[in-house]
Amino acid sequence: RYNARIALKNAQHLVRERVDLVIEFQTDEAIAPEIAARYRKADIPVIAIDIPHPGTTYFGANNYEAGLIAGRCLGRWARDHWNGRVDEILLVDIVRAGALPAARTRGVVAGIREILRNEIAPVITVDGDGQFRTAMQRVRHYLRGSRATHVLVGAANDPSALGAARAFQEAGRAGSCAIAGQNAEPDARAELREPRSPLIGSVAYFPEKYGEGLVRLALDILSHRRVPP
Repeated sequence: RYNARIALKNAQHLVRERVDLVIEFQTDEAIAPEIAARYRKADIPVIAIDIPHPGTTYFGANNYEAGLIAGRCLGRWARDHWNGRVDEILLVDIVRAGALPAARTRGVVAGIREILRNEIAPVITVDGDGQFRTAMQRVRHYLRGSRATHVLVGAANDPSALGAARAFQEAGRAGSCAIAGQNAEPDARAELREPRSPLIGSVAYFPEKYGEGLVRLALDILSHRRVPP
C-alpha cells in the first residue's frame, strides 16, 4: 500500500509466525533499516527485491543499465524526429525508493548524452512518488513554468510515465515531448499502442521470471550455501 507503517506491521507478523526466510518487496527506503533489524533480531534471513535493506541479500535489476536503455531510446527518438534538438530533460523520480532505483533516471541522462553527443539540455527532476496521480500533478506544476517545445521525459516507473503523459496531453503539449517508462506494465503497453501517445517506450523487467531465481536463491540461503550479496 506504499505505507511504511503497514510494511513494518507485516514484518512483525512474519517474525511472530517464525518463518524460515522472508522475500521482502516494499518501496520505502526510510523504513528498510528498521524492517531489516526486526528480521535480524529474529535470525530470519531476508531477500530484498529491488529496494536494498541493510544486511539482506539483494535481488533486482541493474537499475543504471535499465536507465541507459531508456535514455538511448529517447536519444534516438530525438535524433530521428527533432534532428537532435532537446530543450529540456525531465526526470520523474521516486525519492522514497532511495539511491538504487534513482540510478534509473541517472542512466536516462547518460543514455541520452551517449546518443546525441552534443551540448546537453538542462535537467529538471520532480518526485512523482511512483504513482500516477502524484506524477501527473508534479508534471502539471512543471509545465506551468516551462515553455520548452522539445522535452525528453525519463520516468522511474510506468505509473510515473503515464501520469506525465496525461499532464502533457491535458496541457495540449503532447507533441512537445517524448516519454520513456520503466517496467513495461500492461497499462503502459496499452498506452504504447495509442498512435498519438507521447509514451514512446518502456523498459521491461520480466517479473514473471523472478520467481525461479528467487526460489533457487532462497533454497541456497536455507542450505547455508554462499550466495552473492
